Amino acid sequence: MMRMTETVKQLLIINIIFYIGSNFVGDVAYQLFSLYYPENLHFKFWQPLTSMFMHADVYSGQNSVGIMHIVFNMFALVSFGSALEHFWGAKKFIFFYISCGLGAALLHLGVSYIHIHAVLDQLSVLNFSDQELSILLNADYASVFDDKGQMMAGQVKTILEKAHCTQEQFNLLTSAIQEFRTPSLGASGAIYGLLTAFAFMFPNAELMMLFIPIPIKAKYFVPGLLALDLFLGFKGSSIFGSGGTGVAHFAHLGGALTGFIMMWYWKKNSFNNNRWN
Repeated sequence: MMRMTETVKQLLIINIIFYIGSNFVGDVAYQLFSLYYPENLHFKFWQPLTSMFMHADVYSGQNSVGIMHIVFNMFALVSFGSALEHFWGAKKFIFFYISCGLGAALLHLGVSYIHIHAVLDQLSVLNFSDQELSILLNADYASVFDDKGQMMAGQVKTILEKAHCTQEQFNLLTSAIQEFRTPSLGASGAIYGLLTAFAFMFPNAELMMLFIPIPIKAKYFVPGLLALDLFLGFKGSSIFGSGGTGVAHFAHLGGALTGFIMMWYWKKNSFNNNRWN
């Protein structure tokens, strides 16, 4: 295995510091540094950058794999990042890594925007005002319903009753609310950019998935992995069962797409083999 390079080591340390710190501080850190939808009241301008250093907390049980989230990402960072930094140099590598992470955030937010506004367009007959929509999307629904699952009196109930919102329409609205309120986090988008670059530079290198120990050439492995993400992203369910995967598949694809565009541009302009330092 190739020796860990210096920039990869620094990224590894930063991710671990963020992970330990956020687990120690708790919800406040996740609220500050995870990536929220831009119209969410918790959104901050730094989140597209900081979210790529955040990972699911160690106690996560739903829609994540807890500590394995950071373990898998950091293993991939060391494995593929060290090889790329060795050939590129530190400056080119960190520029590529951060760009892929930001590209992942951009595509994820773009897909969220399309989904949320497609739902709101379908509900336009309810004539919610902008202020009412903001209240509905930002409400804490854990405090809106009682122990029996009945909606309690308050702003949300008043707005829905005024609009004569049906149960079917509310169920549709719920899908937009979930997209609006759920933050994304993790280095996976940047990691997918590294995977794409690795396949570009070492197409015949053999890779294996943990659960499928069969060596597959990178030029086949990476496109196959991206095809699976695309399928799951549109399907919105896991191959292991029904329901959402809790995985930002389009963030993965955004990182890979950014990586592909950068590799194509560098190759076209003969920069691909030049170190920046």
